[in-house]
Amino acid sequence: MSQSLPLRLHHHAWITDDQEANRRFYEDVIGLPLVATWTEREVLSGAERAYSHALYGLADGSALAFFQFADPKDQEEFKTDINATPLRHIAFKVEAETQDAMRERIAAAGQAETNAHVIDHGFCVSLYVTDPNGLILEFAVDHPDVEKIDAERRATAHADLARWLAGDHTSNNHWR
Repeated sequence: MSQSLPLRLHHHAWITDDQEANRRFYEDVIGLPLVATWTEREVLSGAERAYSHALYGLADGSALAFFQFADPKDQEEFKTDINATPLRHIAFKVEAETQDAMRERIAAAGQAETNAHVIDHGFCVSLYVTDPNGLILEFAVDHPDVEKIDAERRATAHADLARWLAGDHTSNNHWR
């Protein structure tokens, strides 16, 4: 029996309190183009609500999507609070040139509030930034030997998980 997998991410949706500040960050600073803005009225949770739905495109056709409601009461009802942790984030694969250009645009825009920083994970080098909504984004450049690394991890994925669950918490990341 063959298992069908999703083809790709279609979009990841979030709530924003300020579509224009969000647009400046995603389009002008990060470089994701605004590819659609839907302005709609729809019955959600038993009431008709007016909202905008702005989408920022990625190279594979997927998108980040952000909702903002016209009525502040609706905005508060659907607002998503984030438990601040660096482990809750969205990660994107990028080329080194793209990551460098993002860092330059962030610095040029004076975006200190993005908390931009780079971590070398060994198997990839990641630029982390925080968007105006508190959402953490990771832009990862894969190691030149990514195919070899991926093959090694796939071959032992189940055994690695079983080892971890059994209490052996030693690192298996020898690329750092």
